Amino acid sequence: MNNEQVELVQSSFAKVAPIADQAAIIFYDELFQRDPSLRPLFTEDMTEQRKKLMTMLGMAVNGLKNWDSTQRVVANLGARHVGYGVKPEYYPTVGAALLATLSKGLGDDFTPEVEEAWTAAYTALSGTMIEAAADKAVAE
Repeated sequence: MNNEQVELVQSSFAKVAPIADQAAIIFYDELFQRDPSLRPLFTEDMTEQRKKLMTMLGMAVNGLKNWDSTQRVVANLGARHVGYGVKPEYYPTVGAALLATLSKGLGDDFTPEVEEAWTAAYTALSGTMIEAAADKAVAE
């Protein structure tokens, strides 16, 4: 990611943050519509999960300028997700649900440049998580 993309991701997330609860609902609706087989990975009451999603997404977005520290946190998250039953093939669906959520939440502010920046951010974040999950699997 370049500095301009980091700025676009951070500034667009700042626009979504005030509607974090609604954005999280949209995200999980998108996710489960795209792949209903993912629903059993979560508890029935999604309230806490939605808060965790937005907290971790905020941490990752705000940490993009300090990638070394953020990468370690994201890698730990990826390793933990193995225990939740998350598989590498789920990540593209999650990314598509995230982009759809941002499109709905940002409306006209979801420009092609913003989409490209978020795609780059998600690729970096998910790649780190997938690699950490694979490393954990090899170690076990």
